[in-house]
Amino acid sequence: MNVMSRSQATSAADNMTGAHLLAAALQRHGVKEIFGQSIPSALFLAAPDYGIRQIGYRTENAGAAMADAFARVSGKVSVVTAQNGPAATLLVPGLAEALKASVPVVAIVQDVSRRFIDKNAFQELDHFALFSGVAKWVRRVADPARIDDYVDMAFTAAATGRAGPAVLLVPLDVLDERPEIDPAQPRRSANLGTFPLDRTAADPARIAEAARLIAKAKAPIVIAGGGVHASQASAELSALQALGLPVATTVMGKGSVDETHPLSLGVVGYFMAPRGRTSHLRSLVTEADVVLLIGNRTNQNGTDSWSLYPKGATYIHLDVDGGEIGRNYEALRLAGDAKLTLAALKQALDKEDLSALSTRRKALEEKIAGGLAAHRQDMKRLVDMDAAPLRPERLMADLDSVLTPESIVVADASYSSIWIANFLTARKAGQRFITPRGIAGLGWGLPYALGAKAARPDAPVVCLTGDGGFGHVWSEMETARRMKLPVVVIVLNNQILGYQKHAELSLFGNFTDVCDFEAVDHAAIARAIGCNGVRVDRPEDFLPALKEALSSDELTVIDVITDERAHPPITSFQGKDALNY
Repeated sequence: MNVMSRSQATSAADNMTGAHLLAAALQRHGVKEIFGQSIPSALFLAAPDYGIRQIGYRTENAGAAMADAFARVSGKVSVVTAQNGPAATLLVPGLAEALKASVPVVAIVQDVSRRFIDKNAFQELDHFALFSGVAKWVRRVADPARIDDYVDMAFTAAATGRAGPAVLLVPLDVLDERPEIDPAQPRRSANLGTFPLDRTAADPARIAEAARLIAKAKAPIVIAGGGVHASQASAELSALQALGLPVATTVMGKGSVDETHPLSLGVVGYFMAPRGRTSHLRSLVTEADVVLLIGNRTNQNGTDSWSLYPKGATYIHLDVDGGEIGRNYEALRLAGDAKLTLAALKQALDKEDLSALSTRRKALEEKIAGGLAAHRQDMKRLVDMDAAPLRPERLMADLDSVLTPESIVVADASYSSIWIANFLTARKAGQRFITPRGIAGLGWGLPYALGAKAARPDAPVVCLTGDGGFGHVWSEMETARRMKLPVVVIVLNNQILGYQKHAELSLFGNFTDVCDFEAVDHAAIARAIGCNGVRVDRPEDFLPALKEALSSDELTVIDVITDERAHPPITSFQGKDALNY
């Protein structure tokens, strides 16, 4: 370091508080947005000097969901903040979702001053205990001179290996203090703000073995999960599909391949009953002899309670987390990043005799096309698309007609996630359909939409939510207005907690009192906040309202009166007379 630069560094250090050091570290990692309220105030007052915009949520649980969706869509590690105590506790649900869904989020939590720790300071809480079950990494910065070190550790923990949340606790006085930093010491310069941070390929010998198994298989299938999106491996998966391999996805994996491709099945799992897109393609899964799982947790819903995947098949499981491989299905282990490993698998397959794949391809494409055609016929027979109250299937058909490959659709948990997974079409490999499938809690839909819009302002963003889920987060409509995040929110207003009521009827023949709501006009609430609100109770009015909403530069709520008896094609609901009420 020359004399001038050392002098400049000394001057800068003399004038920088811990808050400035923190903002500078975040800037170094490419952070341009932080989801947060006013606290840590010192950080947000310093942030504009470093080109960082604050996206001010109304509630911390919604802010964590915004950060989650921002990371999924942008490919960047997102940052959310909160104050110690009650605000910090509200981050827990969103971080739990991010942990289970493998999404990198750095949560910066202001803590009490160091000299007040363990003295029952105002809103003091054991944050290590609080976050231990919902984060990969939790640390406290004790020395402001080490802020750079700890920020780098947090981003590394969030983005390396299986991604997930990291929590950095920053005492209030650390943000205010002006640390003594030796200008002669090396300064950190790495940018760790994108993910996957470190890509590692699986063992080449096992990749070669996987290629041999696939080449010799009589009925292979690929079932791709959310790990394909996390690894940004859609192109590599598409290259495998081009060889003649049929590809199905989980809900989180939806969009990892183009669903208009003749070898794309769609989503397989627990909603393959009649009306399900893949209801006539079940045998392609159950009769497979080699199953390639990619970034797939083999969880309960994705496997229809572990009844869908064939018991006698040979499994090849590719996942960045070796702990997921073989969890529910013993498999040839391909532990590594999906993008690198799929590229290597393609090279290995190119060396094999793939004539069997080529020979079967025409018949396979015809079987998939026939199954999808049979589904369309089922829809004509089983669903009155002109009914009022409206059927969600009609809404999804209209929405699907206006989606482009650049559209982003997000959904709340419960039925909303199933409606978009089953009835919308991914028009390119890599298109995003964002759903809370980690722990699948209600209330994620609207904040997901705002986080996605913040990540890709030019993309149309549509949110599907039920009146139950939307009731958790009405207040964030004001966030959308204030932060200029125009999204379209479709509320399925059936005055019930749909999944809860129907599941209780299915299991017990009766339902609990809380399943039914009083009537609420969500469009009126939107207008009261200063957003657009449209109420739809006739099927022919929905598509015009949707097109107008998509052309608006303000948030629009389309409050649709829907049939409370409408439920997705969930297999466990089949034949349950109690649902015919």
